[in-house]
Amino acid sequence: VVERITRLVHHRRELARMTVKSFQILGRMKPSEKDPEPKVYRMKLFAKNDVCAKSKFWYFISKLRRVKKANGQILTCHELHEKNTRVVKNYGVWLRYESRTGTHNMYKEYRELSMNSAIQAVYNDLAGRNRARPRGIQIIRTVEVKPASCKRNNVTQFHDSKIKFPLVHRVPLVEKKFKSTFKANRPSTFY
Repeated sequence: VVERITRLVHHRRELARMTVKSFQILGRMKPSEKDPEPKVYRMKLFAKNDVCAKSKFWYFISKLRRVKKANGQILTCHELHEKNTRVVKNYGVWLRYESRTGTHNMYKEYRELSMNSAIQAVYNDLAGRNRARPRGIQIIRTVEVKPASCKRNNVTQFHDSKIKFPLVHRVPLVEKKFKSTFKANRPSTFY
């Protein structure tokens, strides 16, 4: 019983640590005599793994077209990787989420190294600010935004070429033998 509980705890911790990945899925309705070559649908999704991505694909395609898992088939499921993840880029995300009161549409901007980390930031941000659950968040559209086209202040504040990050009020680390509760003069925290 104890082993089962510890395995469950480790599994939950792994799920919490998992990052969002982007997948491209191609699917269609199963070929039949009536329609031997059905239309192929392509969808870009963000999920933890390919199983969750396929599940999301069937969820969205059944809402958009008359295709469901019983009468459809997935042709390919590829994980998408970004070419350059060493440069900070601006990302715009259109999404809808379910709150306690209703469904809301939203546009958000993030400065991240990759699209996947931007989507992870979306989930974290909505969980913190809006109490939105991951299952209630639907990513509608994502785009890499040029600095001139950015709208949100939390992104545009970093577009200054002379930006500085001053280290103010640094308290020096003192060895334990020199520490005391009271001092004759205040410590200098400016350098």
